[in-house]
Amino acid sequence: MIVVDSSGWLEYFIEGPNAGIFESVVADPHELIVPSITIYEVFKQVARRSSASFALRAASQMQKGEVIDLDSATSIAAAQMSIERHLPMADSIILTTARLHDAILWTQDADFDGMEGVKYVPARS
Repeated sequence: MIVVDSSGWLEYFIEGPNAGIFESVVADPHELIVPSITIYEVFKQVARRSSASFALRAASQMQKGEVIDLDSATSIAAAQMSIERHLPMADSIILTTARLHDAILWTQDADFDGMEGVKYVPARS
């Protein structure tokens, strides 16, 4: 199973330099675990950069994977992860969701570089 964090989804949707890498990662929606917070983050950024219409299409594509809503158990585990790893809220929720579902987290976020269960792809300009 695969979790793509918001930076990876944004790279894919805005057709950034690493879009091809993330395109291959999101190609099979049956392999995707999608934390609901990534839908929020991606919709917000795409709507700001492009349009609400394009943001809705992006969110629709993300929802082809298995969307995982934030529940209380995941919230508590993510808060513990945040404290231990000094991660921001969304990052800790995304990483915790990946770990709870035995998924590999794909990201361009340097905060995750070197962590177990993470495939870090350095952002390119």
